[in-house]
Amino acid sequence: MSALPDLSKGSITVIGDVMLDRFWSGQSRRVSPEAPVPVVNIDGQEDRAGGAGNVAVNLARLGVSVSLVGLCGDDDHARALRACVEAAGVRWNVMPCAADTIVKLRVLSRNQQLLRMDFEETLADYANDLFVGYAQQHLADADLVVFSDYAKGSLNLIQPLLSHCRDLGKPTLVDPKGRDFECYRGATLITPNLAELEAVVGSCPSEAVLIDKANALRASLDIDAILVTRSEAGMTLIQGEEVAQHFSASAREVFDVTGAGDTVIAVMAGCLSAGLSLSQATHFANHAAGVVVAKLGTASVSPDELQSAASTRDSADENNVMREDDLLQTLSALRGAGKRVVMTNGCFDIIHPGHVRYLQQASALGDVLIVAVNDDDSVRRLKGPSRPLNTVEDRMAVLAALSGVDYVVPFTEDTPKRLIEVLAPDVLVKGGDYAVDQIAGHESVLERGGEVRILDFVAGHSTTNLIERLSD
Repeated sequence: MSALPDLSKGSITVIGDVMLDRFWSGQSRRVSPEAPVPVVNIDGQEDRAGGAGNVAVNLARLGVSVSLVGLCGDDDHARALRACVEAAGVRWNVMPCAADTIVKLRVLSRNQQLLRMDFEETLADYANDLFVGYAQQHLADADLVVFSDYAKGSLNLIQPLLSHCRDLGKPTLVDPKGRDFECYRGATLITPNLAELEAVVGSCPSEAVLIDKANALRASLDIDAILVTRSEAGMTLIQGEEVAQHFSASAREVFDVTGAGDTVIAVMAGCLSAGLSLSQATHFANHAAGVVVAKLGTASVSPDELQSAASTRDSADENNVMREDDLLQTLSALRGAGKRVVMTNGCFDIIHPGHVRYLQQASALGDVLIVAVNDDDSVRRLKGPSRPLNTVEDRMAVLAALSGVDYVVPFTEDTPKRLIEVLAPDVLVKGGDYAVDQIAGHESVLERGGEVRILDFVAGHSTTNLIERLSD
């Protein structure tokens, strides 16, 4: 994948529901005597732009020239929101109205969200022809237009705005809401999450059904493409006659998903304005989502963070094959999230059903499965000069494609003892007829209070037997 392009030449208008995200934080050391709820001693407050404002701030953080258009009240909350937006470098073109500014107040303690309170009223009455005309005035200089719909009413008349953009030849990206996507007819791209898509097309129990239903919806609404965000299952891009593309989830630590959809559509828009294809833009948007969900609250991603995340994962061939130092960083985050790490090792020269069953059993022993693989030289020392039949790169690629395997890492020694000591798994697994004290690395695992498990191989399957049969 190519490097992240310079996004600073892009110019984008974001139109939609703007709101103020307010965070109150403090210590919570006791439960209220009045009700079974925590008592939070508030000692901090932070304001951030929410909704369409968060999309605009995400774009500005990427270096894009961006204008924000929407509706909000003429009150102190609006002034606080404007300060957040303009501090990020976004042009404030929000039209004041008689409604109160929408506020979402979150109470946090120890970086955990305990309560959210919404203060809002519909803006639909103010999303009239006057507002449509006002919004159209801010489209001339935009390379493309993003519509951020939070179902608060600002986009009640989105169709004439989409039509105007088509007349101007400007691509349109929509983050949709609701059970009827007819109002988004003619958009270039919509970015529903899986729940939002299923609310419109019905249950999608498999990826094949999802693709079929999403493509039918796309065609019926004259939309060029649909990007479905699927949380831990990644993203799926459906565009016309092209084969649907799936992008595995990039996140390794999920801390807070607030505003992740805003980041996805912002990165999509920024990349498309810089001339990337939909597929290339999705690649970077997927990585951006992985970065932002590891942050607290409505957050954004910088170009350096995005390039670093994409480069790290690209160097692993996009399929969880990792260098030792990268894996150590990843494990630190996983342990911080309380994940139980399982590790096994082997040559895995020819993957057969016995291996698959064994790895499935190993995966079931924890949250994350690491497979350490002998490099080619160590296989030759162990198995003889005719082995391995497949290079370490090919062996790791096949292992990483198995559903139960989370990470694959190579090692150069004859045994993985040193690597096991470094990675410090909670569970060490080995297959075959071994005693615990015969398993390399068992000492360090047991000393840390970990567990060593021995699993039976499936009878009748072995790499040696397969090679002998092929030689007959």
